[in-house]
Amino acid sequence: MIKDPPLLTVRRNFPRPAEAVLRALRNVPTGFIVDCMNGRGALDYRIKPLDPNTCKFVAPIVTCHPGPGDNLAVFAALEIAQRGDAIFIATDTFTKTAVAGDNMMAMGRNRGIAGFVTDGLLRDIDGILPVGLPAFCMGITPNSCTRNGPGTAGMPVVMGGICVDAGEIVVADRDGVVVIPHDQFDHVVETLPKVREAEENLARRVRLGLDNIEEVRTLLNSDRTEHID
Repeated sequence: MIKDPPLLTVRRNFPRPAEAVLRALRNVPTGFIVDCMNGRGALDYRIKPLDPNTCKFVAPIVTCHPGPGDNLAVFAALEIAQRGDAIFIATDTFTKTAVAGDNMMAMGRNRGIAGFVTDGLLRDIDGILPVGLPAFCMGITPNSCTRNGPGTAGMPVVMGGICVDAGEIVVADRDGVVVIPHDQFDHVVETLPKVREAEENLARRVRLGLDNIEEVRTLLNSDRTEHID
């Protein structure tokens, strides 16, 4: 490396979703959102809510990427976030120390943050839960981190197997965390009514006694299936 990197690289200005888009996505199950995007979009299944009873939210994303054992970039993300945003903390699944704890969550609540998501670890669970903010993580450890940098805030990151950019939309519930990319906003909103109708029709048929999908039976009875007994 020719020279040391800056302690922080910050992008404050990035495109954000319209309020009408966020409003259309509220109270929509993550499974419906994924179905609008060809069955993909969820972060790694190991990223789970600390409190399944307080985990549903829809918000624009503010990304950050602190270095291993550090969380200076998380404070930078808090500073550039707007009320109603969610903080995404990408750690490359670093698991030696926590990246945030109860005081960080309480500061986020004071700033009007909608929730925290990380592919790393959190700490102070007894203090985090009373804060009441949705928090998703890979696990818990009491080990603490430093604030030395370097790190980024508001820049693209890779988190939970998904490329995530600031200003994209997170939809989270007990099933997990789904990210809607910028170029999928309109498509998801337009496709949601069709997905909802299909789900409701299938659920109604199941309640009436449906025990399998007709297309499967048709396939089993066709020449495309070889029966060996």
